Amino acid sequence: MIRILLVDDERMVCAHLRAILSRADDLEVVGEAHDGAEAIEAIVRLAPDVVLMDIRMPGVDGLAAAERACRLPHPPKIIMLTTFDLDEYAVRALRAGAVGFLLKDTDPEDLTGIVRVAADGHAVVSPELTRRLVSAFAPGEPARRAARALVDGLTERETEVLVCLAEGLSNSQTGSRLFLSETTVKGYVSRLLGKLGCTNRTQAALLAYDAGLVSRA
Repeated sequence: MIRILLVDDERMVCAHLRAILSRADDLEVVGEAHDGAEAIEAIVRLAPDVVLMDIRMPGVDGLAAAERACRLPHPPKIIMLTTFDLDEYAVRALRAGAVGFLLKDTDPEDLTGIVRVAADGHAVVSPELTRRLVSAFAPGEPARRAARALVDGLTERETEVLVCLAEGLSNSQTGSRLFLSETTVKGYVSRLLGKLGCTNRTQAALLAYDAGLVSRA
């Protein structure tokens, strides 16, 4: 059972999401929060697997809450909810450790599948949209230098795996490209996430773009 926390200052949005998600036998909405501070308390108390979090809320907003949540010892998979696909706040949340974001007009038929993908630890932002995001909201030179310094600490093979990850390849596809077993690829991914200080594949992919390993075009 995948445990889900809903965070939005509009209670009708939470009710709508709950109605959709409750139709699935393997998904359980364990609680709601209506601002960022309440969300952090609920995450600690309820230990959800996935959090659907609105970005713009009064008081402590979703970005600040996501940044705090991603620093917890056992952070949930956080999916940000936004109105705009090119959203600077969404990009900042992804850099902080969110696994992806959803537009609020996402088809209800797609929502349950996206939550399952996030719960499995996979990104819920397509490589194409990632490229658009990093092109629209490129980091400053200090952030680029920091990213390059981190990437320089990887082995050649770890760097190759990181590039595949940034291009949106699955472990199986990465293994086929690099002539490695899927189990070996998983090991490389785990090690490079640790070396880069990244909590998930999405965060590592953005760092690869920042370091210039993958084209923004």
